[in-house]
Amino acid sequence: MIGQAVLEEVLTLAMSSGGDFAEVYAENTKSNTISLVDGKIDRISDNTYSGVGIRVFSGLKTVYATTTDITRAGLLACAKSAAQIMGELRLECSVTLIPTAVTNAHSVRIHPISTDISRRVDILKEACFSAKEYDNRILQVQGSLLSVDHSILVANSEGLFKQDNHVRTRIAVSSTASENGENQSGSCSPGRGMGLEMFELFDPREIGLHASRQALVNLKAGYCPAGQMTVAIENGFGGVIFHEACGHSLEATQVAVGMSEMCGKLGEQIANEKITAIDDGTIPMAWGSMNIDDEGNPSQRNVLIENGVLKSYMIDRLGSRRLGMPMTGNSRRQGYAYEPTSRMTNTFIDNGPDKNEDIISSIEYGLYAKEMGGGSVNPLTGAFNFAVREGYIIRNGKICESVRGASLIGTGSQILKDIDMVGQNLDRGQGMCGSSSGSIPTDVGQPLIRVKKITVGGRQE
Repeated sequence: MIGQAVLEEVLTLAMSSGGDFAEVYAENTKSNTISLVDGKIDRISDNTYSGVGIRVFSGLKTVYATTTDITRAGLLACAKSAAQIMGELRLECSVTLIPTAVTNAHSVRIHPISTDISRRVDILKEACFSAKEYDNRILQVQGSLLSVDHSILVANSEGLFKQDNHVRTRIAVSSTASENGENQSGSCSPGRGMGLEMFELFDPREIGLHASRQALVNLKAGYCPAGQMTVAIENGFGGVIFHEACGHSLEATQVAVGMSEMCGKLGEQIANEKITAIDDGTIPMAWGSMNIDDEGNPSQRNVLIENGVLKSYMIDRLGSRRLGMPMTGNSRRQGYAYEPTSRMTNTFIDNGPDKNEDIISSIEYGLYAKEMGGGSVNPLTGAFNFAVREGYIIRNGKICESVRGASLIGTGSQILKDIDMVGQNLDRGQGMCGSSSGSIPTDVGQPLIRVKKITVGGRQE
């Protein structure tokens, strides 16, 4: 992407005003998106995103400059501008890089962008057709197939010089069901760090059926009652509640500047002893995995909470300097235009000691959140609000009628204590996480869990 000699020259110039560390991040990302509406191609888009970010440190001060001109002259101009912002040019340093090969844990057998587009269109049509044919009340089906080929280069003044490539594929189907003038929706959107071989794991027809089944469930559902109740949250994307309510509060981006409810709590019992929570960027072919993070550090498996005790934060380079703790392989960014920060990868609550059937049977009256939707959180206070995409009332230990309009409201620190049963069917769901360094792919996950008491937003009787 960029030659070693040029990188050494650029890094040397970037540090020439007294910076104690400099870094070059180069990116070339190709993506293709195919969109269908009611079985017809609505849009096919191809994008290339390419450029370089140059960062300079002096203690806790950072300067970040970007350019799309990757010629020697363009890179040197960018480095000089960063150095000048940092201080007066002195030209008293030199950098020698040591190229290091990166082991790829995420093999791709059928490269999506290199494959004939008709094959990708056929996969998407198969998913959308099955969704449309599911029931005559399905009014509209929309689908998209995303293919990404992401190549990066990271070099820094400590001699690090690494290059990596990662491929991702994701399909999304959304169905709208209509009856008596009322519309309700359902969706399904699995993704992996794989090529089109992903569809050997996920039958496109089943993806479409899932979306339409959910839409019809919500169409016939009554409104969820409001109030405090016991809630069982299902596996997979149910883990979004830990990701948002607790995960962001464990990122050094928040912790290192005192803007997290988890500040200073390492070694403390912050959750029920049944909870072990992990952030693992090494899972082969997972949506949120990576071989190296965006500062060139190897991806890691980090135990955040073990048996209820806070064990670790997720730490990038700047967070490491601020906290005086080692980096954890969690530095991420949407692209070269963003300065990296500490971010999650594949974050989940691990399997626990309870049988899933016992969790449901233990609830006399409550809510079964079969599938969670999106939400929001304030990392400083931990206050969150999440929508339930598909929910059911539990009565006398049995899952009964479907309900819609439910939301879960609480704080991260409290829900960690109120999760009192953890099941054994760990699974993960895929999403895009937005923060100060942009939007990045992340997995969320958990087994079935029980929250003994939480505020459920709904409709007052």
